[in-house]
Amino acid sequence: MKKEAKNASLLLILGNTLLFVLKIIVGIMSNSIAIISDAVNSFTDIIASFVVFFCVKKGSKKADRDHPFGHHRIEPIAGLIVAIFIAIVGFEVLKESAIRLWSGEVVIFSYIAVAVLIFTMILKTFMFFYLKKVSNKINSPAIYASSVDCRNDIFISGAALLGLVGYHIGYTFLDSLAGLLIGGWIVFAGYEVGRSNIDYLIGKSPEKKVINQIKKVALNVKGVKGLNDVKAHYVGNYVHVEIHIELNKKLTLVRAHNIGKEVEKKIEGLDSIHKAFIHIDPII
Repeated sequence: MKKEAKNASLLLILGNTLLFVLKIIVGIMSNSIAIISDAVNSFTDIIASFVVFFCVKKGSKKADRDHPFGHHRIEPIAGLIVAIFIAIVGFEVLKESAIRLWSGEVVIFSYIAVAVLIFTMILKTFMFFYLKKVSNKINSPAIYASSVDCRNDIFISGAALLGLVGYHIGYTFLDSLAGLLIGGWIVFAGYEVGRSNIDYLIGKSPEKKVINQIKKVALNVKGVKGLNDVKAHYVGNYVHVEIHIELNKKLTLVRAHNIGKEVEKKIEGLDSIHKAFIHIDPII
């Protein structure tokens, strides 16, 4: 397991556990559905953090006889699990907020609640930037999904803060309204994270710039006259490429083979590429 991935996963577990404990205590004290909803969201974040830790660790294992192309597919599964947790919490928050909006239940304002929400926003901002940096560096969809969740939590806590302060100054409906906003945001976040990880699992083609980069690298290899076909798709969080290179038909078999291996080496040297399959097409 890469050091960056391990540190990011442990940060997720520790950070979310700390926030859950603070929020649930303050939420019960203040009777704020927005803060309690945020606490429940933090609890699911803890569970999701353990899932991410396990899947990132499993996904970093090297290829073996039963898994000749590695274990990369497990990371998008972790991302999908995170998305499911997010969506379930979102629907529960929406339901509870609607009930409270209808019943008009009282919220107890406290400065400690405000302090906890501000602390949450600060901590989640740090976690978001750190996790995003790590996910970009090691190409981890599971950690990226967690960074998106952290970003959402910043806005979620901001909405809870708005509801609490709004109730304190006389706008009694704002707490439940903030809860509805939180719930809607959580559901949308779950959809976005789930969709992106499903794309990884079903083998979506990478972005056009990745395809163009592959073509450029292949064409820069000496002896390659052109490209007949380039296909690429995700296998987990890495890309597999099938490319047809055009070579002079008068080349010896050994020379053609060596050019093909050089193309393979150059393409697999790209950050997002795990495996390249090279086909040689003879031309005049």
